[in-house]
Amino acid sequence: MPESELWITKLFNEYLAGVGNALTGLVGKPAVAHPWADFVVMQIVVVVLLMVLFALLRPRLSADRPSSFQQVFELVYDFINGQAEDQVGHDGHQFVPYFGTIFIFILVSNLIGLIPAFESPTMNAPVTCGCALATFFYYHLVGLEANGFGYIKHFMGPLWWLAWLMTPIEMVSHLARPLSLTVRLYANMFAGEQVTMVFLKLTFFAVPVIFMGLHLFVGLIQAYIFMLLTMVYVASAAAHEH
Repeated sequence: MPESELWITKLFNEYLAGVGNALTGLVGKPAVAHPWADFVVMQIVVVVLLMVLFALLRPRLSADRPSSFQQVFELVYDFINGQAEDQVGHDGHQFVPYFGTIFIFILVSNLIGLIPAFESPTMNAPVTCGCALATFFYYHLVGLEANGFGYIKHFMGPLWWLAWLMTPIEMVSHLARPLSLTVRLYANMFAGEQVTMVFLKLTFFAVPVIFMGLHLFVGLIQAYIFMLLTMVYVASAAAHEH
């Protein structure tokens, strides 16, 4: 059993070890006594929290008398929709569901570590890599949907006789994007989490509160940057050649 295993992970490993081994067995991993890792369990917690949150919000939606809860999410939606129009253009609204999903998931994942006995799943590279790969495949699918097989021309450069040079450069550039998204989010959240934990152990109240505020700020900024870069990639992929 890992020494730093979270209490909720212990519960998963105690009562749902069979389920975990069945899932890992699908990818050829042998059964172990503790198949659930902290970052996997924390992702499940984040998803469940968001599902419960929106399940409570949806039946309370009202155009005449919106609650303060609804108004907060309307502000979030307006912000994301405005950013989408700025980065993608007038068609940006059709991509808001993905932009909003990736932003809210990363934001909650970043901030849940501020709750005692929990940790941010985004301080683990596999989680940020999964988010980065989701964005990578999403914007390529958007490009294929918008331009058909003509999307391949994006990789060949503006001049056909330079395709032999531009194609490998473009491929390397696109492959570097998920790596950049992964490392940026992971490194910032890991560093922020470690600094916060160190000061929590060394001091009692005032200093940890300062670093928790910094952690809150970094978590918000990193979620926004991830979403913004996703918008930029989608805008590039969906652009039509003239």
